[in-house]
Amino acid sequence: MTIPYTKGLHELGDGLHAYLQPSGGWGWSNAGLVTSAGGGSLLVDTLFDLKLTRDMLDSMRAITDSHPIEAAMNTHGNGDHCFGNQLLPSGVALYGTPVAVEEMQAAPPELVSFLFKGDHGDPVFTAFAREAFGPFDWEGVELRVPSSTWEGRLELSVGERSVTFIELGPAHTQSDSIVHVPDAGVAFTGDLLFIGGAPIVWAGTFQNWLDACETILSLHARLLVPGHGPPTDDEGVRGVMRYLEYVRAEARKRFDAGLDAEAAADDIDLGEFADWGDNERIAVNVDSAYREFDPAREPAPAPELFMRMARWAARH
Repeated sequence: MTIPYTKGLHELGDGLHAYLQPSGGWGWSNAGLVTSAGGGSLLVDTLFDLKLTRDMLDSMRAITDSHPIEAAMNTHGNGDHCFGNQLLPSGVALYGTPVAVEEMQAAPPELVSFLFKGDHGDPVFTAFAREAFGPFDWEGVELRVPSSTWEGRLELSVGERSVTFIELGPAHTQSDSIVHVPDAGVAFTGDLLFIGGAPIVWAGTFQNWLDACETILSLHARLLVPGHGPPTDDEGVRGVMRYLEYVRAEARKRFDAGLDAEAAADDIDLGEFADWGDNERIAVNVDSAYREFDPAREPAPAPELFMRMARWAARH
């Protein structure tokens, strides 16, 4: 089934829909809607700000008027998948893992706005932040975190339909989960899949992420809705795996040669992945690989990693 990669709501068949946001780069995340013949629906993720989320919910109105949203789930704790939560009706059961909730609380909208909208006196970082995050407006966003928490695996009934939440992180973040709808052969993968753009390994390990991809492949889904980028199938999963395997191997060579992480990121030829979006993420991915090679290595703070990405983007 071919789904056009255009902004808005797309029918996936079997009562499922995906809300897509090209280009899929920083902040331009996807969401999903699962309906049931029994009348209700499940929303998978909200968006990065209130206007984007309101537009999405309005586009779903023709469906949710007859299949009201009874439950919602955040696949992980990044703001582009949860900052719109406050627009959900108060009676909606909002699901997430405890670790995802902790990550939401650690990076609330006020902090995100300060980091990317504030003047930090560095023109390289300012240019990067304006390019990546300038379109988003966090004014008025109030953090609403899931109150229905779960770990590992959860079977949920949406009307007469069974869906499964599966926690597969840490990988992209400390807790990454997917929503599998077995009877439709569809999974919403959150940011375990970036299609057409570079994955970013904030938490890792690389092996954990590769194992998560193997689990996604084992579902034999006909259609996979990624956190960013166009809907895909197993080939999209294998592309993410190739990227992770390649970056880990190239980082290992430079780790063994004694290069520091920032120099190593500059030195890696991205090869077949050079035309993917957001390739500055190599700066974070190499740092995460170095921590995997040396578990005693202290993680760099997120602001420093964003500075490294800004410098990489300016140089390349």
